[in-house]
Amino acid sequence: MKRDTGEKIVKILAEKGRVTAREMRELLQISRQGLYLQIAKLSRKGRIAKIGKSPRVYYFIPDLKEKSEGFVLDKKTASFVDERYLYVSPLGEKLAGMGGFEKWCVKTGQEVAKTAREYMLTQQKYDKWIKGGVISGLDKLGRTFPVVYLDKLYYLDFYSIERFGRTKLGQLLLYAKQSQSREVIRELVTSVEIRVRKLIEKHQIESAGFVPPTVRREVQLMRELEIGLGLLLPIVKIRKVQMELMIPQKTLSRLEDRVENAAKTIVVEEKRKHGNILLIDDAMGSGATLNETAKQIRERGVAGGKIVGLVIVGSYKGFDVISEV
Repeated sequence: MKRDTGEKIVKILAEKGRVTAREMRELLQISRQGLYLQIAKLSRKGRIAKIGKSPRVYYFIPDLKEKSEGFVLDKKTASFVDERYLYVSPLGEKLAGMGGFEKWCVKTGQEVAKTAREYMLTQQKYDKWIKGGVISGLDKLGRTFPVVYLDKLYYLDFYSIERFGRTKLGQLLLYAKQSQSREVIRELVTSVEIRVRKLIEKHQIESAGFVPPTVRREVQLMRELEIGLGLLLPIVKIRKVQMELMIPQKTLSRLEDRVENAAKTIVVEEKRKHGNILLIDDAMGSGATLNETAKQIRERGVAGGKIVGLVIVGSYKGFDVISEV
């Protein structure tokens, strides 16, 4: 293969804009293996980029404005950002770690190294709430409602943090629901599975209940979560009453309206008595849905033991900040 093949690829993209791998192979008359070897080299150097997913992937010359100038970052900070950060671009690119962080910094006009260290310090401030891999949210519920029907309540993470917005888990949850992508849902399940199982073991959970969604979707996150976790536990039957107009909790700004919505549209249909129950929801703002569901479980005599609430993400401050999920 000639040494200038990479330059030929760059020239084609510069002239034609977005081009598929198939089109490049036809123009260059090279093997598939040879083309992808060159593409990989050019991608690593940041000279070309791609958009789309198989089978329709397009390659193009990235805007130089989307790359920062050289920066020096210590290994500890780089490792932390690589593990904890996820950026979703306006185009729908899911960029994890330093690559995503760098792109976010460039778009928001921030210096990468300095901002990365600030991100680590900010995240560590919120991490102080995490004990044993979970965050206790019961105190917050007690400050919101006169009667709390859950014995315990845990978040796996906060939905968002100051300045930097959604956490990695918050991003995964939001786009798992919005895109209805089973691939993203599987990534979400993988991210939470170990901690869910540890919580089940710690609290000697004997049954599980999944709070049903309001909005009908082709791919329902809670159903996929139930299947993906594969808990092998009896499932408490909980239904969402179908109204003429389905009003999602996230659209209600008043706490009283959220409580009424949950109390009158969530129905616990279970007749058997269970021991300790793990009640799972995707996100918690006010906590109205979880608390009202737990109330029904108790009033129907379904719970013979504790009711432990678990949400993938919860809000740090007010329930309005999580209204987009």
